[in-house]
Amino acid sequence: MSGLSIQGLIRRVDLFTLKLFLSVVEERQIGRAAIRENIAASAATKRIQDLEDVAGIRLFDRNPKGVVTSQAGEVLARHVRVMFASLDEIRRDIGELIDGVSGHVGIGATGSIIIQYLAREIAEFTRDFPMVQVELHEDVNAKVMRAVASGDIDVGVFVATANLANEAIDSVEYRTDDLVAVVPLGHPLSERASVTLVDLMQEDIIGIAPNTTLMTELHKAAALAGRELHPKYNVNSVEAARSLVQEGLGVTIQPECMLSLEDYERLSTVALAEPWAHRSIHIGTQRGKALSSATTALIKQLTERPQPLGSDESHLTTDARTQQDNLSRSV
Repeated sequence: MSGLSIQGLIRRVDLFTLKLFLSVVEERQIGRAAIRENIAASAATKRIQDLEDVAGIRLFDRNPKGVVTSQAGEVLARHVRVMFASLDEIRRDIGELIDGVSGHVGIGATGSIIIQYLAREIAEFTRDFPMVQVELHEDVNAKVMRAVASGDIDVGVFVATANLANEAIDSVEYRTDDLVAVVPLGHPLSERASVTLVDLMQEDIIGIAPNTTLMTELHKAAALAGRELHPKYNVNSVEAARSLVQEGLGVTIQPECMLSLEDYERLSTVALAEPWAHRSIHIGTQRGKALSSATTALIKQLTERPQPLGSDESHLTTDARTQQDNLSRSV
């Protein structure tokens, strides 16, 4: 026998014959494979014989109970399975181009998460899936989780905290970030390797909106330390808080990745030696709810993207931060 001819295979063997061949491999009997593929047994036998002629080698050993795949048949079956898997991927990819992923996705998240991550991520998603309508709701952490649990929104992105555990939500980790102390340049605390909340409470604290996850956690941490947190100044945004720190009016606590290169030039940051300073941000959906193709596509895009540059920069020098900031702006 001369061996397998690629040209002969292309010209003389169709996809149905290859599919029938796989059915014979799995059924171990041509008759059962013929029934499975809705073809007459005699026609199935003829196709298998023709395939062996084209391959130039015996693909099956016959016995009274049926057929047993030969070594050559096993090799061919392995490659044919890979080929059909590729064809199925082609079908799915072309189907997405023809039909497109469409629909509506309701997303809920806190303002800081939107600023840190989602604004950019949603912009990229809407470019990739222009037929999906995205509706974004900003709210505090607890309300985002309640909206997910009740089904009012499709996807929630929130800071996972022990006191907000919810059995009605399926969630997966999306990002991690670290809270840091933000102090004026030259401040005595800026020389420290790390500080605690109690250390910071000796200074004038600049707080943000009291119903935010951050402020809720700070009040709870202060209470556990036997203290009561009384911010000297209260503002509505982290940007406003940083501007007060820059003017020497106090210190504040913020997610490290929200500080820009310009902030590092005007302010100092100090690591927080607190267990709650390392935060896990999760993507959540209502438990047991079937996800739409649009929701599935969004979650897939969010979870498959790498951690953004600058999400863990506390160890970087100023030159390294400059390099990462330039890279971030070029992406």
